[in-house]
Amino acid sequence: MISNQILQNTIDGLKGITRIDLCIIDIEGKVLAATFPDADRYIESAQAFVESPADSQVVSGCQFFKVFDDHQLEYVLLANGDSDDVYMVGKIAGFQIQNLLVAYKERFDKDNFIKNLLLDNLLLVDIYNRSKKLHIDTDARRVVYIIETNRDKDGNDLEKVRSLYGGKSKDFVTAVDEKNIILVKELAENETYNDLEKTAEVILDLFRGNTDREVHIAYGTIINEIKEVSRSYKEARMALDVGKIFFEEKHVIAYSTLGIGRLIYQLPIPLCKMFIKEIFDGKSPDDFDEETLTTINKFFENNLNVSETSRQLYIHRNTLVYRLDKLQKSTGLDLRIFEDAITFKIALMVVKYMKYMESLDY
Repeated sequence: MISNQILQNTIDGLKGITRIDLCIIDIEGKVLAATFPDADRYIESAQAFVESPADSQVVSGCQFFKVFDDHQLEYVLLANGDSDDVYMVGKIAGFQIQNLLVAYKERFDKDNFIKNLLLDNLLLVDIYNRSKKLHIDTDARRVVYIIETNRDKDGNDLEKVRSLYGGKSKDFVTAVDEKNIILVKELAENETYNDLEKTAEVILDLFRGNTDREVHIAYGTIINEIKEVSRSYKEARMALDVGKIFFEEKHVIAYSTLGIGRLIYQLPIPLCKMFIKEIFDGKSPDDFDEETLTTINKFFENNLNVSETSRQLYIHRNTLVYRLDKLQKSTGLDLRIFEDAITFKIALMVVKYMKYMESLDY
């Protein structure tokens, strides 16, 4: 179904060209769009016109037209005036709205197909048969983006993204829930992952002015067949979740950059608890004081370089060595040894993952 905003924009544009007021009323007598303020007074006449056999009629000095969708009455269009010019403008407006109905129906068919494709609800044979029927290329390079906006009820966020990509027949913009917008983007042969990052930044710029909401964008890997679209979508979903746990400072996250976080995210919680108990002997990294945590994080940031870490922390090298020795005594792990450092880093990430999953339970 065409949104009221689209109908309003259409008749506003026609009035701007013709200077003739227009109004669209549905068959239940509700004014959907109008270019003048007192359109409600025509509701009764419009409902009477719905029952009449005529396709167009002059009532109370106005031209009334019926707009059909595949032989079924969808709207009553009113053009203010009874001259031949007004009649012609009304016919043009009716033709324009009828074409919009056809275009939106085609988009709806494609939208349904893409949604089912994303959610893995189609058999392989159905994917290729419906792709052919809808004139969708099955062998194009594509990638799936998820834009988490906690969408507003008016659907403006969805239209924002569609304004960039929805008009292109080769890209698809849809939604499967109230929080996320999904973009299935077709790629040129020379587009790389750097280009995907740039595209994500362009989308992010659409929402930068809205300071009330945190917008996050995730995308999967590039796929070469339409049957793999659901895989890229699942990867983007995982990237969105894993990004919130381990890369909370990032607004754009790619599945290919998740690293070990991708593995940790798939671990069962009981196994994580067992691992932490073995590493920290029942303690938690939360028990470390702020100074110790800062030292650990800075040491990892500087690739276990003692000199550079002490310089950035503005402390003497011996002070840093003392802190690392103290940590070794309490945990049994020497962060200056690569294997121990890896174990400790993974343990910190596992704790972060456990805390995130616990927060979802509340």
